Amino acid sequence: MIITIDKGNSFVKVAVFEEVELVEKVIFTQDEVEKKILKIFEKYPKLTHAVYSSVGKMTTELEKIIENNVQLIKIDTSFAFPFVNLYETPHTLGVDRMVLASGASLMFPQKKCLIIDVGTCVTYDFISENNEYWGGAISPGIRLRYEALHNFTAKLPLLTKKQPDDFIGKNTNEAIHVGVIHGLILEIDGFISKYSVNNQDLTVILTGGDANFLANQLKSTIFADENFLLKSLQKLHSYSSQND
Repeated sequence: MIITIDKGNSFVKVAVFEEVELVEKVIFTQDEVEKKILKIFEKYPKLTHAVYSSVGKMTTELEKIIENNVQLIKIDTSFAFPFVNLYETPHTLGVDRMVLASGASLMFPQKKCLIIDVGTCVTYDFISENNEYWGGAISPGIRLRYEALHNFTAKLPLLTKKQPDDFIGKNTNEAIHVGVIHGLILEIDGFISKYSVNNQDLTVILTGGDANFLANQLKSTIFADENFLLKSLQKLHSYSSQND
């Protein structure tokens, strides 16, 4: 059994795998990660490996906890990823984006893939049918859009995510929800359309914390899986084991 750990900007996501089957997934805040990880090790004594990726640095305490229980595999920019990286500044490319590209490469071989991760930020990453990573785009996620409207204006309220009832907001709160939610939906559909012009049979993967919230509202045909990054870490572990 292995555990995959994705430490993002806002939350820590963890999945336990028995071979390729996802047995359990948990999400918790950054300040409770050490305590929660210990409980997972206690619950699953057969765990042998932990595959870890993070947008930031792993704390010393967390690293000690993991290494005292299983073999730790840290995914960073020096990892041997299963694709050719054509990004002009590869050292600045986020590890989370590289993991997602790896998952697309391993799960959809010889396919043109656009991976869209809707989390704190929205990232778009393209990998060609020749297993080449080209790059993509970064924009604010849903929560950041709400916070920006509140923090950089004098009177707009800070709202939480809500599906608008209509495309026309008839009061300020509704107008904010329409602008944030439909604005992002139109953005995503626009990116998919733009990529599809020069890439027939494009496989579109939607993932991240807001994937399920947005999936049914998009015009385009997509493969939606909010756990795609956690599954990609599991695939990277298998790939690494086979290519040692």
